[in-house]
Amino acid sequence: LAAFACSMGDNVIHYEGHVRMMGAVQPFLSGAISKTVNMPEQATIEEIEKIHMLSWELGLKAVAIYRDNCKVGQPLSTMKKDDDKTDAATATAERLIERVVNQPVRQKLPRSRRGRTFEFRVADCKGFANVGEYEDGRPGEIFLTVSKQGSTLAGIMDSFAKSVSYGLQYGVPLHAFVEAFINTRFEPAGMTDDPDIRMASSIIDYLFRRLAVEYMTPAERAELGIFTRAERMQPTLPGVEETVVETAQGVDVIADPKTIPSAAELEASMAAGSFGHGESKAAGTGAICSSCGSSNMRRAGACYVCGDCGSTSGCS
Repeated sequence: LAAFACSMGDNVIHYEGHVRMMGAVQPFLSGAISKTVNMPEQATIEEIEKIHMLSWELGLKAVAIYRDNCKVGQPLSTMKKDDDKTDAATATAERLIERVVNQPVRQKLPRSRRGRTFEFRVADCKGFANVGEYEDGRPGEIFLTVSKQGSTLAGIMDSFAKSVSYGLQYGVPLHAFVEAFINTRFEPAGMTDDPDIRMASSIIDYLFRRLAVEYMTPAERAELGIFTRAERMQPTLPGVEETVVETAQGVDVIADPKTIPSAAELEASMAAGSFGHGESKAAGTGAICSSCGSSNMRRAGACYVCGDCGSTSGCS
């Protein structure tokens, strides 16, 4: 029915309907009516001429005619435009999917998981490290607690452990962390209570050496120079080939030891200020250099002097 006609679709208003609608309103207006007469793309020149004549007969002061698809761009919505919008939406969705796929994926640990906790001491600093594991045994999180809670060192170590945990969960291999952070040097540093890692240049150095011992293979650790106590006691270290070199050099005969001096001779030597041999071998002091971590420390008065870097420590 013409009463239900609309501007778009199959049941559209006839273009003469636009003109007659304006003709019914024009007697009540002093000026022209701003109304466009929409005509189909198949409209002919004769039909357009007929519309102009009808407008004149109805007394319209102005008429604007628009023929569909007569311009490159038009405000009307057509099926072609809808297809373009669909293509644009599809392209946008594909770009979003590509962007999401390329983002790193975090692999969280299960709610119930196994872990390892080990206690350590580096110099005078005591701490605990808790490592959470995936079902296949890989480390996925690290919690690090050191003595003196509330201190700057404790806060930094806790934040550092969280950042390492995020890296492990986003796929960063443990080997990369170990290679990057071993031999990191800062205080506290020195002797540890771990038989596999006797010396550490920092807490981070000890932590990643311990993780390497726990989770890396001997071949991987051999590339980084990390060995356990049992491996160091082997005649040949893991990953190191033993070569035998034959030489024609004769065997040196060890000289007979000197006769042990008697008590009277020792007394006379001490009175003369000489110990008989004229040389004294420096004994190890057990102190650790605070600058380079070397154990080659010699006593000089009330201080210790490092034989490697020359710095002094332990002065009173």
